[in-house]
Amino acid sequence: MKKSTVYFLFISTLLLNSSCAEKKVEPLTPANFIFVEGGMMKNKNSQLYGIKGKVLDFYMGKYEITQKEWNEIMPKNPSNTIGDSLPVEMVTWYDCIRYCNKRSKKEGLIPYYDIDTTKDTLEGDIRINRKASGYRLPTEVEWEYAAGGGQLSKSFTYSGSDVIDSVAWTWKNTGDTILSGNWNYRSMQHNHCSTKPVGLKKPNELGFYDMTGNVMEWCEEWHVTEHISKGTYRTQRGGGWINIDDYAKVAHRGYNEAKRKAMDQGFRICRNKD
Repeated sequence: MKKSTVYFLFISTLLLNSSCAEKKVEPLTPANFIFVEGGMMKNKNSQLYGIKGKVLDFYMGKYEITQKEWNEIMPKNPSNTIGDSLPVEMVTWYDCIRYCNKRSKKEGLIPYYDIDTTKDTLEGDIRINRKASGYRLPTEVEWEYAAGGGQLSKSFTYSGSDVIDSVAWTWKNTGDTILSGNWNYRSMQHNHCSTKPVGLKKPNELGFYDMTGNVMEWCEEWHVTEHISKGTYRTQRGGGWINIDDYAKVAHRGYNEAKRKAMDQGFRICRNKD
């Protein structure tokens, strides 16, 4: 089975349940969240463009989770570069879902993930409650739909622009000087490149910041292709400050082992509309 076929089958599964007609109700949007009106993908650079089925309405965080937000919920900040307004990094996929559940409980919401708290470590599949009101990671489809501008899309290559520097922190612009030429990690080290405070670059069509660059963002699903089976990697999207520009494209699919940490690896959170 071709890679594209596997992906289209995957996203079709996620999309089809959202095709039922819904009664439109004016939503009450939580602070620092954006209500994303569902529908079919309009960004022509997206892998979802032209596929039948609609994305459901949902809420998504305007910014990547900051270290201030992390410290309000979790006992220890794992980030390599420290700062309240910087995105939290060096987090595993399991760290992220723990954060979602703890924040949900603190705010009186029903946890989305069924985590066995008697275990010291987590691995493999985690059961979820799809109807829960609590925080969760975005699905890959939700992430790409929001990054691509949703119903307001102008079909940009990156989230909010065709010019990456206007919307993203990348390996070229996160250090003491602007780098040029080919990607070189040693040059980045000498230039003191690192994460940047969230919300400083231009937002995309829906008002989301940093959906390309700064830190890669964990998504909900296992990463599955014709070469990679379920259970090996979890999906990441958006690229980070260490990556080459292609990783920051709206349509690019990244991945990593669920237990791996990285200095350019963080997340943003979602909630169901209802």
